[in-house]
Amino acid sequence: MKPGQLFGALLAAGIALVSSDAHAIFKGGAVPERFGWLAVLVFSAIIGITMYITYLAAKRTKTAADFYAAGGGISGLQNGWAIAGDYLSAASFLGIAGLISLNGYDGFMYSVGWLVAYITVLLVIAEPCRNIGKYTMADILAFRNDPKTVRTFMAISTITVSTFYLTAQMVGGGVLVKTLIGIDYEISVITVGVLMLAYVVFGGMVATTYVQIIKAVLLVAASILLVFFTWAPYGFSLPGFLQAVVGDAKVQAQVAQLLGDAATNMTPEQLGQRFLEPGLYLKNPIDQISLGMALVLGTAGMPHILMRFFTVPSAQQARVSVIWAMAIIGGFYVLTLFIGNGAAINVGAAQITAIDRGGNMAGPLLAQFIGGGAESMLGNLFLAFVAAVAFATIVAVVAGLVLASASAMSHDIWVGVIKGEHATQEQEVRAARVSALIVGAAAILIGIAARGQNVAHLVALAFAVAASSNLPCVLLTLYWKRCNTGGIVLGMLVGAFSAIALVMVSPNMTYPKAERAKAEKVIEGVTPKIAQLESDLTIAADDAARAKLETDLTKARADLTAAQGVIERFAGQETSLVGLEKPLIELRNPGLYSIPLGFLCVVIGSLLWRDRKSEEMWDELYVRQNTGIHAEQAVAH
Repeated sequence: MKPGQLFGALLAAGIALVSSDAHAIFKGGAVPERFGWLAVLVFSAIIGITMYITYLAAKRTKTAADFYAAGGGISGLQNGWAIAGDYLSAASFLGIAGLISLNGYDGFMYSVGWLVAYITVLLVIAEPCRNIGKYTMADILAFRNDPKTVRTFMAISTITVSTFYLTAQMVGGGVLVKTLIGIDYEISVITVGVLMLAYVVFGGMVATTYVQIIKAVLLVAASILLVFFTWAPYGFSLPGFLQAVVGDAKVQAQVAQLLGDAATNMTPEQLGQRFLEPGLYLKNPIDQISLGMALVLGTAGMPHILMRFFTVPSAQQARVSVIWAMAIIGGFYVLTLFIGNGAAINVGAAQITAIDRGGNMAGPLLAQFIGGGAESMLGNLFLAFVAAVAFATIVAVVAGLVLASASAMSHDIWVGVIKGEHATQEQEVRAARVSALIVGAAAILIGIAARGQNVAHLVALAFAVAASSNLPCVLLTLYWKRCNTGGIVLGMLVGAFSAIALVMVSPNMTYPKAERAKAEKVIEGVTPKIAQLESDLTIAADDAARAKLETDLTKARADLTAAQGVIERFAGQETSLVGLEKPLIELRNPGLYSIPLGFLCVVIGSLLWRDRKSEEMWDELYVRQNTGIHAEQAVAH
C-alpha cells in the first residue's frame, strides 16, 4: 500500500470510529443521547482540522531532521505553545479542576510542581540541550561518552518512561472519553491510537507540533470561556467569588464529609473557609516533598519534553520557548482555580462524583451548567466542545510520547548502534516511521489489555524514573567534568530500578485485603443510608426535595454497587502484585529516595571508572553548550 493510500485509510478509519453512529456510540455519557449528534459534529471538526494539518505536514517531512525536529524551523513562540500542548495532559485539564472542586486549596497546590518544573528546565537544561544534542536525549550523552553504550541505555530508559506514561494516558483517555460522551472504551483507545499514528507516521514532528499548538489554543480558549461565565456573576471580583465559595452549602457539605468527626463543632462559615485552606487532600508533608521533587525534576528528564528543544533554530529561541511555555502553563493553572471552585458551587461534589468518583467531570459539567443545563442544546454543545478538547489533549500528548519512543528506537538504536551512524536520510526516515507504527500498535494493545486496571501509579513512576535516571545523567554530563560512561550506566540503572522497585512496594499498588476492608466499610455505612433515603423519598413534599433525594439516592446506590464490585473482584486474593499484604513504605512517590540515589550512583560510577575521552571532550562540550558554536555538528561525535 502506498503512503498516500495508507494515510487515506487511517483518516477514514479515525473519522468513522468517531462519527459512525451517534445513537450507538454516544450513549451513556454526560452528553444525553439525543444530543449525540452535537458531539459527532464537534469531534469531526477537530479531527478534520488536525488531519488536514497532518496532510500538509507530510509534504514537508522529507529528511530525518524534518521527522525528528521539524527541520529546526519552529519559532520560540510556536514551540512554547507546543510545549504547553505536550505538557498539559488530560490530567491537567480534567484532573486538577476535579481535585479543586472536591478538595479546594490542595487541588490547586498540586499543580504548582508542574509549573515550577520549568524553572529547572529554563535555567539548566533548555539552552545546553539545544546546543549539544540534535534529535534525542541520547545525542547529549553520546557527545563525550561511549556512543553505543549510552545510546543503548538512554534509548531503553526513554522507551520505559514513555511506556509508563503512555499506558496511563491510553487507559485514562479511554475511561475519560467513555465517561464524557459514552464511547465504548475499546473504540476510544483505538481512535486515539489511529489518529496518533496518522500524526506521527506521516507528519512526524511537524504535524505533532502543530497539532499540539492547536490543542493548546483550544484548551486555553475553552478554559477562558469557562472562567469568564463563571466569574462574571461576581463582577470579576476575586474576594466576591471566594466569599461565594465559602458561603456555598454544597461546599460546606463536602468539607464536612471530608473532615468526618472533626467537622462536628464547626460552623457552616468555618467549613466553607476550610475549603480554601490546606490539608483536605495532601495530608502528609513528607509525601508532598517527595512528589514535588519528582514533578519538578522529572519534567526536566522527560524525553518528549526535551525533544522539543531540538525543533528551534537557536539556543535563544529555546529559552524563549520555555518562557512562553511557563506563561501559558502558569496562566492555565490559574484558570483552573476558577473552574474547580466554579464547579464546586454551581454543580456540587455530589453530582460530580456521581458520574466520576475522581472528579474528572467537574470542568465538563460546569460547561454544561453554564450553557443552560443538561436539557439545553447550548449546554450540551459547550459540553461537547470541552469533551472534544479533552480528546484532542489525549491524542496530542500520546503523539508526543510515541514520537519520543520511535526516535529512540530508530535514531539511537538502529542508526546509532546497529548501523554505526551510517544510514541515508531515506533509510532513517523509513526506520522512524516503522518504529512509530510498532510503538503505536503496542500502545493500542496495552491500552485495551489494561482496561479496568489501576494505572495511576504509572504516572508517578514515569516522573520518578525520569528524575532518578535521566536527569542525573544529563545534568552531570553537562556540568561535571569527571562524569563519564561508567557513571552514566550505573546512575541510569540504579536510578530506574530503585524508582520502579519503590513504587512496587508503595501505597500506589493495589492491596486486596485493604481494598476489601474499605469496601466493607462503605457497605456498612451506605446500606442504612439507602433505606433512609428511600423512606424519605416516599414522603417528600415538593419537587425540589424529591430531586435532591433522588440525586443522593443515585449516588448512594452507585457507591454500594462499586463496593460490592470491589469485594467480588478481590475475592480470594490476599497480596499485591509483588506478594505484599501492605506497603513497605508510606511514600506514594519514591523521589525522596530514588533521586538522590541516582545522582550518587552517577558520581560513584564516574569516580570508579576512568574514561579519557570524557575528560578530553569536556572543554569542547563546555564551550559548545554555552555558545552554540557548531551545534549542528554535535551528533558527529
